[in-house]
Amino acid sequence: MHIAEGVAPVPVAAAGALVAAVGVTIGLRTMQDRQIPRAALMSAVIFLASLVLRLPFGPSSVHPLLNGLAGLILGWAAIPVFLVTLFLQALLFQYGGITTLGINTVTMGLPAVICYYLFNGYIRKKGTGRGGFLGGVAAGVTALVISFVLWAGALLLCGKHLAVIVGLALGPHLGLVLIEGLFTGFAVSFLSRVYPAIFEVPSGREGNGSA
Repeated sequence: MHIAEGVAPVPVAAAGALVAAVGVTIGLRTMQDRQIPRAALMSAVIFLASLVLRLPFGPSSVHPLLNGLAGLILGWAAIPVFLVTLFLQALLFQYGGITTLGINTVTMGLPAVICYYLFNGYIRKKGTGRGGFLGGVAAGVTALVISFVLWAGALLLCGKHLAVIVGLALGPHLGLVLIEGLFTGFAVSFLSRVYPAIFEVPSGREGNGSA
């Protein structure tokens, strides 16, 4: 779900870069040392997942995002994680672009933060079992839906003629919602059993700790 290089006009690209810069700043300020290994691992998982399923659609593409899972584990730190991941994808594989890096970071990172506030507390309270699984499914579905809405809105701001791309991408994303939700649900359920502390996201730099 990238907007490709050269598609966004300067005002849209600049607005995306500004919002992304704010999110990245907050993410870095709240990230503690013990979160760095988790952030690195999550970045690698997102990077690899985007290569598993990729359907090109004009100036964009359809692939798993895993931003719901990233938000549950990292909170605001998910935004700089997506910035790094998207930069490497643009540099190595020409997915997205440098001028649209800000827009794509917001499209994928902001829903991760929203899901953190909506579902992280619920998952920590419910712990293992059905509650954790359902919370993960809800986070995965919600993040992807919000990402699609933000992506579609940004694409329409780039030009009304791109509305046809939004229509073409809607069908594949409806199928991807189910995959994303189930994967996130199973991942949350597993992590809640073997390493529940992974969902304890610090709210600021109160101190250092081990991962």
